[in-house]
Order: sequence, then C-alpha cells, then structure tokens
Amino acid sequence: MKHVIIPIFIPHKGCPFDCIFCNQKKISGQMDEVSESSVRAVIESHLNTISRGSLIEIAFFGGSFTGIDREEQIRYLEIANEYIQNGPVGSIRLSTRPDYIDDDILTYLKKYNVSVIELGVQSLDREVLEKSNRGHSIEDVLTSSKKIKDKGFSLGIQTMIGLPGDSFEKAVDTAKKVVELAPDIVRIYPTLVVKGTYLERLYNTGQYKPLSLEEAVDLCAVLMEIYESNHINVIRVGLQPTDNICDGGDVVAGPFHPAIRQLVESRRALKDIEEIIVKNKLTGKKTLAILADKKDVSVIIGQKKSNIKYLKERYNYEEIKVYTDSNKCECYDVKY
Repeated sequence: MKHVIIPIFIPHKGCPFDCIFCNQKKISGQMDEVSESSVRAVIESHLNTISRGSLIEIAFFGGSFTGIDREEQIRYLEIANEYIQNGPVGSIRLSTRPDYIDDDILTYLKKYNVSVIELGVQSLDREVLEKSNRGHSIEDVLTSSKKIKDKGFSLGIQTMIGLPGDSFEKAVDTAKKVVELAPDIVRIYPTLVVKGTYLERLYNTGQYKPLSLEEAVDLCAVLMEIYESNHINVIRVGLQPTDNICDGGDVVAGPFHPAIRQLVESRRALKDIEEIIVKNKLTGKKTLAILADKKDVSVIIGQKKSNIKYLKERYNYEEIKVYTDSNKCECYDVKY
C-alpha cells in the first residue's frame, strides 16, 4: 500500500528558542501564518491528487507542535481527526521538542489519533547542544523518548550533522545512542547555513565552517549503516528542496544537494563493492562484472558514473559491466 504524507508546516510556532541554524520560514518555504482554513485547504488539495487505496497520513511539521497554545493545537488536531473519522486519512504525525512532552500531552495526542511523534534531537552531545542553543538536555531526550514508546506511539528521531562543536566521532556516538532509544524512524539532516540565522553570522565571520558535500556524504553513509543494521528506518537524508532551499536560494553555504540521499546510497554501494574486490582479490583483472537488481543499478553506477570512474582508476579496470540478468552474466565477479 502506498504511503502518502500530507505535510502541514507551522513555522516556528511553539518554540521560544532561537537555535543558531534555524529559520523555519525559510527552511519550510511557508512564510504565512497557518489558519484553520488553510489547514483544511492543504488537506483537501492533497486528497484530490491521491489515488484510492493509499495509506494517508497528515503531518504537522516545522515548529514545536506541542509547545503551541493548547487550544490552537486542539483546533488543528480536531480538523485532522475529522478526516480520520470520515475515512480517507489513517493517522496523524507531528514533530516537537524533547522537552515539550509529558504524560498529559501524550494523553490528548492519543485521543486525537496521533500515531507518530518525531523529536527534534539534533545531537546527543552536550557541547553541540549548547553551542547550537537548543535549550534542551540529553536527559530530556531520554525521558521523552521512553514516554512516547511506553504510550504506544511510534518514535521518530531527527538528527543533524556538522553543527558547531560536532565531529565525525561525535556524530557516530550520537547515532549509537539513538539506536539505544530504539526509534522506529530517523531523519539525518546535514547542517546548512541559511539566510537570517545566527549561524550565517558565524559563517560570515569565519567562526563556523560547514561540512563539505563529500564529508557529509561519507558521514551519512556511515550513519545509515549504523541505523539500518539495527533495523531502524532512515526515512530522509537532507532537507527537502524548495523554492528557498536550493542553489541560488536561501542556502548560504553547506552540503546542499537536491539528491543527497542518492549520493549517500551510491557511496554505500561503492564501499560494499570495494570490500568484495579486496576480499576476493579481484584486482589485476581487465574487466569487472557486477550482477545487480534493476533498482540498484543507478546507485552502483553513481551520479555521472562517478563510482565506475573511481573503480576504474583505483583498480585499473579497462571495463566495468553491470548486469541485471543472470542468464547474461553467468560468470559475474560481484553480486550486489
């Protein structure tokens, strides 16, 4: 069954903190305030384009939902819940801060059929949290994550890499700590310098250096391996491109790429293939034959054939062939 999310962005509502990387109106592309009528309009617009039989979910993103005025939260939830009661929508998800979760909040979220709660954790390193002005502690993350799971919600964890004070080792350590929380889903966002943020000021004064695209891809490949080897679904890598989040838009610096997840998957494939080459001593051959599923061909080849070019240069292959039919490739060197 196809899973379709109807996203409703509520930029910077419910959050009293100014995280140094945050400008939710720029990031979400949602510049106007959200009204009850606009929520209905967004839902109706999406429903008109969704095929029958899809699993539909309404998602409140962009702000700290449970930090919004309680009455306003209820009005949004009541609208979304109407579409569950009337049939076309199956569930509701929302994102919020780790320090804006308690038993009372979870009780009324359950009443309105919220099924997934995503926490904006960003890092589980104290120095990174402090330098980013997150305003919550690691203990808040541990406590709220346990409460969410104990109440029967699906838990999502949103993380960032490349924040001030972060490092490869700290990012890997955060991933390992996230695994211990046993979330159902994870998002990984390489930090971008967005216009109108304090991080932009630090970047312009030379006090902050963002990750390069290569560094971000390498690190995300490692983190995805950690999560997926522990049966945790990574549902997004990188911000969704919008009219604002794009080359020439509001991204001042940082590892932005409209298809960064594909780059990460290609890097993982390249690493796997290299390990097979070395383990099976496949160097010194003129031709390398790879047998793969059709869905994996693009990640094996890489964007602009980057993986093929690398393997040829690194191992002196004259030709690399990727097959999808075992009948045409009975003597393959690598099966991926």
